[in-house]
Amino acid sequence: MSKGVIIALIVIVAAVVLIAAFIAKSRNANGGRNLRKRFGPEYERTVARYDGDTGAAERELSARVERHGQLRTRPLEPAERQQYENRWAAAQERFVESPRESVAEADRLLAEVAAGRGFPGGNDYDEQVSALSVHHPHHVNGYRRIHRAALAAAGGAADSSSATEELRESLVEARALFDELIHDRGHRPGATTTGARDTHEQRERSGGTARSHLPGALTRNHAKGS
Repeated sequence: MSKGVIIALIVIVAAVVLIAAFIAKSRNANGGRNLRKRFGPEYERTVARYDGDTGAAERELSARVERHGQLRTRPLEPAERQQYENRWAAAQERFVESPRESVAEADRLLAEVAAGRGFPGGNDYDEQVSALSVHHPHHVNGYRRIHRAALAAAGGAADSSSATEELRESLVEARALFDELIHDRGHRPGATTTGARDTHEQRERSGGTARSHLPGALTRNHAKGS
């Protein structure tokens, strides 16, 4: 084999390697953009949990999509939806007298509603949250927050105004996920939450069920004084 042929082969191999590396880099970049678009705030939260290591965060998010991306949920029957709404309203109304019990009940109710929709059961909290993060990435953190608050309250967290305020805020934040679950408003990759928020506000203005679930017990001033 002549020297010229050998040089030509080396050039060809080098070119193939460079092209393969470019394609791999492009795929990774596109994959990262797709994950960021799909997960929104959950993407940023996961990156922060890995101290800014986007590669590790994206591997975890990709694994979640692989496990739960094809999950098929079922809509709730009207009677089921009404029953859940009534139970959530009762939990919120109970907040003034028993904030800990109120939050504990809301935490249990979220796990039950998610399981009823077809997500993993609440007995496997981590897997349930993982699946919810794929389909409800904008509001899943509300579930995490109320679950932590319920565990802290059960563990005898200090009964102070700041502790009560944290319970109140966790209950308010968790309500957004509850609304999405009972009204079958899963997140579409790349979509904003404006539509869901507008729908919620419209129901409040029209005097629908959403309005009845926002008692004065959960206003900031009242909670701080409780």
